[in-house]
Amino acid sequence: MDRNSVIGFSLLAVMLVGYLAYNNYSQKEFDNKKRTDSVINARLHPITPIDSSKLRNIAVADTTPADTLAAAAMAAMPSAFRLVPAQKVILENKNLSLQFSTKGATPVAALLKDYTTYDKQPLYLFNGDGNGLSAIIPNGNTQVATADLNFTVSQQGPQKVDFAADLGNGKRVDLIYSLPAEGYMVQCDIRLSGMATNILPIRWSTSGLHTERDIVSERQNTQIHYRYKNKDHDYWTVKSDGLHKTPQDGPVEWVGFRTHYFSTALIAADGFTKTEMNATTKPDSQVIAQSTMTMELPVKGDGTTSLRWFVGPNQYKILKSYNIGLDELVPLGSGPFFFVKYINKWMIIPIFDFLATYITNYGVIIMLLTLIIKLLLSFFTYKSYLSSAKMRVLKPELDELRAKIGDDQQKMGMEQMKLYRSAGVSPMGGCLPTLFMMPFLVAMYYFFPAAIDFRQKSFLWSHDLSTYDSIAHLPFSFFDHISLFTLLMTASSLFLALYNRNMTPQDPNNPMMKWMPFIFPFVLLGVFNKMAAALTFYYFFSNMVSIAQQFVIQKLFINEEKIHAQLKENRNKPATPSKWQAKIEEMQKANADRTKSVPKVNKK
Repeated sequence: MDRNSVIGFSLLAVMLVGYLAYNNYSQKEFDNKKRTDSVINARLHPITPIDSSKLRNIAVADTTPADTLAAAAMAAMPSAFRLVPAQKVILENKNLSLQFSTKGATPVAALLKDYTTYDKQPLYLFNGDGNGLSAIIPNGNTQVATADLNFTVSQQGPQKVDFAADLGNGKRVDLIYSLPAEGYMVQCDIRLSGMATNILPIRWSTSGLHTERDIVSERQNTQIHYRYKNKDHDYWTVKSDGLHKTPQDGPVEWVGFRTHYFSTALIAADGFTKTEMNATTKPDSQVIAQSTMTMELPVKGDGTTSLRWFVGPNQYKILKSYNIGLDELVPLGSGPFFFVKYINKWMIIPIFDFLATYITNYGVIIMLLTLIIKLLLSFFTYKSYLSSAKMRVLKPELDELRAKIGDDQQKMGMEQMKLYRSAGVSPMGGCLPTLFMMPFLVAMYYFFPAAIDFRQKSFLWSHDLSTYDSIAHLPFSFFDHISLFTLLMTASSLFLALYNRNMTPQDPNNPMMKWMPFIFPFVLLGVFNKMAAALTFYYFFSNMVSIAQQFVIQKLFINEEKIHAQLKENRNKPATPSKWQAKIEEMQKANADRTKSVPKVNKK
């Protein structure tokens, strides 16, 4: 045998010895892990030893039927761990009915008595699997979730129920739910006996159900909201690909799961810590979205803690009454237009509530609300039309300047500013009043789709002002119906644009501004076709009022001959340019000087 063969056999021997050693080590590791798992399993599911006196009538083990021994062991097991059928328990008041399961002592269904679905079925905010509130409690050296425990009803009244679970060895957990005589706020008290802990981990799962006509809009309006103890509020919209978020700015006062017109929220007076939120929409399902949130709840020294659970409508007045910022669940303004929520809160909603106190027809309320807003903004409207009238009076002189100067736009701009200054006309006179009116248009854009008051309220041909009205169905997925209110809004917008064009001098050097008022309404047609009928009707009626308002102002309050005479008189006075005009002229002059300083290139 040569040297290479000796080396080869030696390597084989080393490998064989290594394999046997590794195999022996792996077997020991497996046995140790199995014993460890058995110990953990025993701690998670402790079984109290059976008293020998209870077995006096039981025969010897090898002759006793297995089911008899199992029954005896089950009888000796703490009630919380017994395998017994779950029972349903109802807790209700004037507005809300909650169905609990003794398995986990958690609400598994919530019926809102004052509301129905779009097809007139009882409205369940959540119902069945995928819903629950579970706490992780200590049990010896291990932990156990209340969702896995079997509870018994210790006490029950008309609006209060006490679920108790006996874990054995003096350990007990009570989940106590109570409701006021009316309203949507549930009080949940948790009492731990024989267990020492200062933190209680909570897991909350909710499946939002389809309740509205337009399920696509429902999913687009499904959001997760939360508010910190320092009163800061934040939210995010649930997407189909899911989202996980962990607030890091301090304790969270409440977390909420919002669908279009209904919400459910958990509130902790002392705040939640280590809050994690996960949510995803559910395409091709009657479940709008599924959310799962985990957080930690402080426990007092006596083993008690509590939280509140809101289950109800996104009614601004109701949410505002709790005084903890739950009214933020009603989206009245966000993003760059966050400021319009104050117009809605301080002006639009109070006026609307006042009108709704005396008027039951919500279409009439929209019309009166429109007239009130138009009246409040009439000063700015008049100023805008007056500025347009001044521009019309000066148009012949501007045309003469344009014909004299030709295509020199910079010089034309400077001469135009001189003309305005001498006549006492501000080029921003028509823009500023419009800017003051724009926030109210945007405020209405947020208010009408968010107001649950319009839900299932009919007007004219619309059966539900909270969703789109439809006079025809189309075979297109992206444009599957025609909204008559949207068509009327578009037609009135075009008519208003044509009327304004005839009343406002046009700049021939800006063709885009000439045609944009006619193109824009058709762009909005596709956007507003699926909007709430209350919103599109408001914009239609607002356009009609604007046309009538402009006609009255032009005929009764604006005299162009007097305006022309006043402008001539102003031109005979020393002109003092405003800071804005002086700044514009300075910029125009500097631009003209730069243009002159550029050397001309001779073409050969």
